[in-house]
Amino acid sequence: DLLREFLTETGESVALLDVELVRLEREPNDPGLLSSIFRLVHTIKGTCGFLGLPRLESVAHAGENVLGKFRDRELVVTPPAVTLILQSLDRIKSILSALEETGTEPAGDDSDLIARLHAAEHGDFGGGASSAEVLEEIAAAVTQAAEDDEPETVHPVPATQRAAALPMASPPNSDGAPAKESAVASQSIRVGVDLLESLMTTVSELVLTRNQLLQILRQQKETEFTGPLQRLNQVVSELQEGVMKTRMQPIGNAWGKLPRIVRDLAQELNKKIELEMRGAETELDRQVLELIKDPLTHMVRNSADHGIEKPSERVNNGKNDTGRIVLNAYHQGGYIIVEIADDGKGLPIDKIKAKVLKNGLATEAELAQLSDTQIQQYIFRAGFSTADAVTSVSGRGVGMDVVKTNIEKIGGTIELKSVYGQGSTFTIKIPLTLAIVSALIVESAGERYAIPQLSVIELVRASERAAEGEHRIERIKGAAVLRLRDRLLPLVSLQEILLLEPTASDDAERFIVVSQVGNYAFGIIVDRVFDTEEIVVKPVAPLLRHISMFSGNTILGDGSVIMILDPNGIAQATGEMIASERNAMAKQEQDLGGGLDETTALLVFRAGGGGPKAVPLSLISRLEEFDLADIEMARGQHVIQYRGKLMPLIRFDSSAPLGSTGHSPALVFADKDRAMGLLVEEIVDIVDEQVEIQLQSDLPGIIGSAVVAGKATDMVDAGFWLTQAFRDWFGSVDKYMEAGAGGGTGRRILLVDDSPFFRNLLTPMLQVAGYHVTTVDSAFAALELVERGERFDVIVSDIEMPGMSGFEFASRIKSDERVRMTPVLALSSHASPADLDRGRAAGFDDYVAKLDRDALLAALSEILSEHALDRGFVSSPRESMVKQNESSRAAELEMGSAA
Repeated sequence: DLLREFLTETGESVALLDVELVRLEREPNDPGLLSSIFRLVHTIKGTCGFLGLPRLESVAHAGENVLGKFRDRELVVTPPAVTLILQSLDRIKSILSALEETGTEPAGDDSDLIARLHAAEHGDFGGGASSAEVLEEIAAAVTQAAEDDEPETVHPVPATQRAAALPMASPPNSDGAPAKESAVASQSIRVGVDLLESLMTTVSELVLTRNQLLQILRQQKETEFTGPLQRLNQVVSELQEGVMKTRMQPIGNAWGKLPRIVRDLAQELNKKIELEMRGAETELDRQVLELIKDPLTHMVRNSADHGIEKPSERVNNGKNDTGRIVLNAYHQGGYIIVEIADDGKGLPIDKIKAKVLKNGLATEAELAQLSDTQIQQYIFRAGFSTADAVTSVSGRGVGMDVVKTNIEKIGGTIELKSVYGQGSTFTIKIPLTLAIVSALIVESAGERYAIPQLSVIELVRASERAAEGEHRIERIKGAAVLRLRDRLLPLVSLQEILLLEPTASDDAERFIVVSQVGNYAFGIIVDRVFDTEEIVVKPVAPLLRHISMFSGNTILGDGSVIMILDPNGIAQATGEMIASERNAMAKQEQDLGGGLDETTALLVFRAGGGGPKAVPLSLISRLEEFDLADIEMARGQHVIQYRGKLMPLIRFDSSAPLGSTGHSPALVFADKDRAMGLLVEEIVDIVDEQVEIQLQSDLPGIIGSAVVAGKATDMVDAGFWLTQAFRDWFGSVDKYMEAGAGGGTGRRILLVDDSPFFRNLLTPMLQVAGYHVTTVDSAFAALELVERGERFDVIVSDIEMPGMSGFEFASRIKSDERVRMTPVLALSSHASPADLDRGRAAGFDDYVAKLDRDALLAALSEILSEHALDRGFVSSPRESMVKQNESSRAAELEMGSAA
């Protein structure tokens, strides 16, 4: 299949090259034409190398080198040069012809042709004149023509370069026989869209009829129609698959004009914009493709006009002067997801509010009750625009409302996420419309529904009163869950969520349809599961379009009309995803204004006797319960086979021997490719508390004690236990075990790190040392705090962060008169001499490796003490010496200049 595609595409490219090269001979100074020809040959060469076709690659590579000289104006395009390129093209054709016949690249010697192409790189095309001589003769010809006032006699090519034969009409192959036209390349035809649409409609009706016949066949087992109907089923399935393929087109076909649009807009608006397109090969229905072309175009124009700032404004905000618009398309659960994201200024909430009030769309009291996300949705209202003036690009108030309407016409949805100062992302979800898909038919409360099979991971039979060892539906604080292998799966009852009247049934057995939306896996409780069936998907009627749990409807084989469930909508309706979004927003608000008054989610457990223990919940990847019989020993350490790997297990209490029977709860910590389990005695609860360490601890693995849920609770030092499993978890061996508390004395620290794991790991340790800690997850959020007037005694920042790196952030801080005296400490996993130099140049006062705990505390103490003395920028003896040396050299230079 790969070879066939290569032969088809290369055959088309070679045919196009024939035409383009002849054009090049007539228009030798057309840079666009030269670039197009070079690109085609370059593609052929690259594909040959990928497929392991060395002979083709060698010829194409030699031809590419000559074309590169033409493109870079190092050689002049002449008829002998074009002839030589055409001859190399003929050789490629002959090799392709043999490759198509035999399936393997033919043997042959192309050294003579390659040698002539190499000579051509230096201006020798076999005509006896060099490139320099060609230029001289052209200049002489032009001068003579000007003197004779006969422009029609001017020849762009000197006579000496016209000594060569034109290529033959039917070029020979390596054996001297004319090269045959590719049969593979000629095996495609163009078919009218109307014909395909008619064919698809007919096949859809045929599928419905087939389903009805199969339903009859299921009811009448013994019939002479069994054989013919089974054959009909197979033929219809093959026909359906073939017709579906004819309708599918890559979404890149709808993106073809966008680069030009962005380029023209950038020039018109005096901006620098880079457009990146990902997933262009993602296929979707041709009809849907046509319907989303205009919405996509409008949204990209909006990003360029409203989103991307001018270069000077971006630089002032600490961004690259070139803005980025990213288009991304991919399949997810039977849907096509298209994302349009930009790194511009985002949606201005205040400006939107002002427009809403001006247009009378809401009152101030109503706006006060809305979240920022809800306020941003007003851009989808008819006539709404945030543009200050009407231009050729925007400002007329006709835009996003039309986009939303057109997308919803095909049963799609559009979502918006925007952070002011960072950019906006629009996510379009296109459901299965006018398509035939495989679906699982289920029943709940006597009603049947279809679930797209692409959304179904597995089916599980469960019961509320099953015996031990079988799948059992449990209740945790009133919420239904299922213990499925190594995780707790949240459950939602289809009957409850659709508000269906329960049927009279004493059967406690249920079926769980396990589905997944993004990273969120959940189970749908249904009463019965029928067969899978090929269904023709129809869009949801406008009357029901507001119900997000339905993506369409269909007709079953028995003539019944049923609804198609949308797992995305069900997940949102359960409140789980909504709750997670609210938690994320709350966390963002905490990061922006956070301090010691904010609450932290803690996991409370018991281990090692004494009172309860607590650890930040955000550090824990999973809660597990391991069978003690499965625990093994490796290199003197307890391990367990977990998700295909050996995971170290650390016992919180190692004073008593580990049993060989029973189960033990475990807290699993994971970061990147490492994971470890901390064995405890009992999981108690999850609570939200304001963490205030009241008593410090000298015990290893314990930071100190605080009041949690009304009880004295030991706060666990997660970093200590992580280094018990992997001594180099943070890149240093024994630093965590050597750590001691410093003397923060209430100093305010701003901790900037995009990793929640490290933020939550460092915060308790810094609080124990006496510091008041505010955490943010990006440099943009930190700068927003500065804009709001927040001030800190020291800023600790990560280096590698998305959007704005630590180097850019430090430079912004040091250039801001309001906070330039604030010491900035770099926190990174890299601390080489080159990193130190770069950090010093950017404005960092010191550099500490992640996570060297005692070095961090020592650096903070030193940086604050020196800062208190001279309000300078240097915080360590090493950098003090550097600064003194630089000052001495500057003084010497100044004295030398004066002398």
